[in-house]
Amino acid sequence: MAAATLTPPAFVLVRPQMGENIGASARAMLNFGLTHLRVVAPRDGWPNERAVALASGAGRVLDQVRLSETTADAVGDCTMVFATTARDRDLTKPVYSPEAAMAEARARGLRGERVAILFGPERTGLENDDVARADAIVSVPTNPAFASLNLAQCVLVMGYEWRRATDAPAPVEVAMAGTQWASHAERDALVAHYEERLAAAGFFFPEGKAAAMKVNLRNLWSRLPLTRADVQIFHGMMRQMVRWKERG
Repeated sequence: MAAATLTPPAFVLVRPQMGENIGASARAMLNFGLTHLRVVAPRDGWPNERAVALASGAGRVLDQVRLSETTADAVGDCTMVFATTARDRDLTKPVYSPEAAMAEARARGLRGERVAILFGPERTGLENDDVARADAIVSVPTNPAFASLNLAQCVLVMGYEWRRATDAPAPVEVAMAGTQWASHAERDALVAHYEERLAAAGFFFPEGKAAAMKVNLRNLWSRLPLTRADVQIFHGMMRQMVRWKERG
């Protein structure tokens, strides 16, 4: 029997500030056999000579970089997104260790799914909007008195755990009953559908709290392990409720 194809995770650098850190991250990735790098809105533009200089032999990772303007675009084809952060967040999310996160990425990769790992800007880390879009948080067990990791260091830790995970026995698989996990693009369309209809119904009130309510709702949706069939059911439910209301 042929060996199963393993889809590796995408490492997504969100609004990185220094080309040197992009290059060092690419080098750390290639150390552990990872080449799928995505970069969202780099501060100094792209391509970046300083990134090439620091890649030190990992230029082929930079040659294949997928550039995006937004985090949503960068993870649209992924079925699960992890956000790396050391800060406490006022969001309800499952928190994985790096080891557990990469084990999950491997399990999904064996099913042909793409998992994304988000890494935030060097100075501030990921914003709450980025974390709300993710399905789970990855927290590296660092010294509580000095928890901040350099961007490339965090990439290195996650790459190392990926390498360890790929040598592990195959995990228990989920029976999908003829469907597939919904991509983030499909889930974003569902969120947009519900936001539009809820706005028309006057749900987002008062106006000053509307933005926070939308972030919390997106966070709620992201915690649901939705399949494509689930997404279609939710679309259908909302459409039917709207038709029923319009009929009076």
